[in-house]
Amino acid sequence: MTIARESTVSVAPNPLRWRALSVLALMQFVIVIDNTIVNVALPSIQQHLHFSVGGLAWVVDGYMLAAGGLLLLGGRIGDMVGHRRLFLAGTFVFGLASIASGVSVDAAMLVISRFAQGIGEAMAAPAALALIAGLFTGKERAKALGIWGGLGGLGATVGVLLSGILVQWADWRWIFLINIPFALTALVMVPRFLPDERPERRRERPDVAGAVLVTAGLTLVVDALLHAANHGWGGAGTVVPFVVGIGCLIGFGVVETRAASPLAPPSFFTDRSRVAANGASALMAGAMAGMFLLLTLYQQQVLHYSAIRTGIAYLPFCLAFVPGFGISAAVMSRAGTKAAMVLAFGTCTVGMVLMARISVGGDYVGELLPAMLVLAIGLGMAFPAAQNAALAGTTDETTGLAAGVQTAVQALGAALGVAALVTIAAHGRSTFHGAFAAAIVHGDRLAFWVGAIAYLAAGLIALAFVGRLRHPTV
Repeated sequence: MTIARESTVSVAPNPLRWRALSVLALMQFVIVIDNTIVNVALPSIQQHLHFSVGGLAWVVDGYMLAAGGLLLLGGRIGDMVGHRRLFLAGTFVFGLASIASGVSVDAAMLVISRFAQGIGEAMAAPAALALIAGLFTGKERAKALGIWGGLGGLGATVGVLLSGILVQWADWRWIFLINIPFALTALVMVPRFLPDERPERRRERPDVAGAVLVTAGLTLVVDALLHAANHGWGGAGTVVPFVVGIGCLIGFGVVETRAASPLAPPSFFTDRSRVAANGASALMAGAMAGMFLLLTLYQQQVLHYSAIRTGIAYLPFCLAFVPGFGISAAVMSRAGTKAAMVLAFGTCTVGMVLMARISVGGDYVGELLPAMLVLAIGLGMAFPAAQNAALAGTTDETTGLAAGVQTAVQALGAALGVAALVTIAAHGRSTFHGAFAAAIVHGDRLAFWVGAIAYLAAGLIALAFVGRLRHPTV
């Protein structure tokens, strides 16, 4: 993925650039919503389409695996065929997959549709960001990217609330069908605001084999983990996909070292801070995504919260990100990125330990709320600090690549985290001899303790390998 460089040649800006931004940012807003809106609806989806707990995780993981595994490939293809064309194609795929998700008649149809939605995001999201970077320069670019990021952050909050409202007062299918008018608006308006591009013809071919191998490898590993959640670790259904998946990932490494145009050049990963930041980001995203899924099921299956009450219960969590952002910026400017990351992941560890106190009785104010607030502040500190470390030492030519790598790593880490924590929770439930609600709580506590260990490991990685970067990256 390439972010356009500012040119010294004076070129008249597109007079419709702000209108184009409004449509591109609105579509990004919808895509971010789609990452979070599904969580509150999961119990209703499970009931109507008869998912197992392990199978239900595919509703989340199918989307994230496709989006994360193909993101860098999408950016490269956009450089070759034109970002406007790829954005329109990705939006069309995303919209069509949203219809298929909304009308799904069984679990398999929904999971396949979610993979297709992720493919649409992998095409549309990097293309939209590249279009915005090319439309604006100087202070206007900073403002445009701020609007883009702000709407993305707002989408995460709106997603959990909107999901509760739609599930409670309409039907879970509307969490997907609501995407359709936004996709149609983008398909109609973007061609009016942006001229078609004629990118220079490039000889190198995108690394399709690498993208397929990493996506297939991680999908098979996730399949093995989720199969183990229901059937244990000894059967062929667990061992075979795990071994084949690891083989695909090894093949990905081989292909990347030999490819003429790899998804990410091996030299890109020689920076120790950058590699550590991406590793910590993967652990962070995995623990967070797994916690969201299990906590949502806990609230509705154990505490018997309605969908809208579940959405409202998450609101303090979403709002508590804001002070975390401010704390992170202050710590980075005074003590450096390493200090901000260590403090952030330490706070996340405390928050997850507090989350592991959940009980069958479920006191929201005494148990859930303190854990949510501490964890959200920690995550609000961690995201910008990890981004700053991941973009350390980049140039105009590599900033887009660095941002794309971190986004892909977070998505793939989230998918693996969901599979791992769901498997751990399922194992804890199966070994607990007691009532249904008590078994759920026992399994979730065990998973949350593992999540706390993941955050602690992320902090130790930052402490050991991230340099003392002083200036926050915009």
